Amino acid sequence: MNRGNEYALTMIIAGDIGGTKTNVALFESHGQRLDRIIAQRSYPSGKYAALEDIVRELVAELAPRVTHACFGVAGPVAGGRVEATNLPWVVSAESLAGALGLPRVGLINDLEATAYGVEVLQPSQFYTLSAGAGVGHGHRALIAAGTGLGMAGIFWDGQHYHPMPSEGGHTDFAPRNEREFELFKYVREKVGGHVSVERVLSGPGLVTIYSFLRDQGYCEEPAWLAEEVAGGDPAAAISRAGLANKCSLAVTALDMFVEIYGAMAGNLVLLLKPAGGLYIGGGIAPKIIEKLKDGAFMRAYLDKGRMSGIVEATRVCVILDDKAALYGAGRAALLHAGE
Repeated sequence: MNRGNEYALTMIIAGDIGGTKTNVALFESHGQRLDRIIAQRSYPSGKYAALEDIVRELVAELAPRVTHACFGVAGPVAGGRVEATNLPWVVSAESLAGALGLPRVGLINDLEATAYGVEVLQPSQFYTLSAGAGVGHGHRALIAAGTGLGMAGIFWDGQHYHPMPSEGGHTDFAPRNEREFELFKYVREKVGGHVSVERVLSGPGLVTIYSFLRDQGYCEEPAWLAEEVAGGDPAAAISRAGLANKCSLAVTALDMFVEIYGAMAGNLVLLLKPAGGLYIGGGIAPKIIEKLKDGAFMRAYLDKGRMSGIVEATRVCVILDDKAALYGAGRAALLHAGE
């Protein structure tokens, strides 16, 4: 074996492309190990016409000697191409390879990238909501609410984990009580048809829940919060007010959101029976971690009737590091470099 090649320095560009922002990092690596982040940048996705524009801007700034690249994109990837779910972008692996001057570029689903990243995170980068029956090897499940809603399985073959991307966020929203049935009808009228769970379990989904409660007369909207919601990031404004207990409308909206999150997480566990644990990723969970700890999430998660024992036995962890998808995209670039 040529040990010089085994430990040759490689430079990797990894990207996490979401509907709100595009995070890109430059990693230094030796062999199959990600050593450190050399640089990281965040770009407002909506201000760029294409991912290639961001890549060219990064390369012009840093002039890196890139050897590998992989991008996790929110959307279904097929044939090296993806139409981003919450962006007017068509992302092409071939086009990105041309922009970087590489023979190939990896293109994977954003939740697939996060799934790859789970393996390289340290215990301090998780918060355990429930220990379940204990830590063990086995299949894992991943759910992540952010600008959209992503889900993935992580298959355990006895030695290694293999991410399995999905478009589970676009499955049907399943109301569990009268108020959620009213929410379902409210959203169906707004969108004119199919109501996916992403419509209510995402950043825009929190805003939809808030609007439903306001419009249906459940709670009154104070003028100061209406101004904040209209003037900036509405989901962030609602979350802040709900976490601070400053407004009953925001508190109730956040309560509903967290309960729907817990219920959907429990559904995913029943679908996959992940003995290796359920992981909660995405940008929202770390920001509302105190709310996730108060019991509402876990009560909805455990409310599975005759099958409650399965979800109760499953460990539930929140991913606290917002760079998990970047680590995962970088790891995927190394693992699949020769394909």
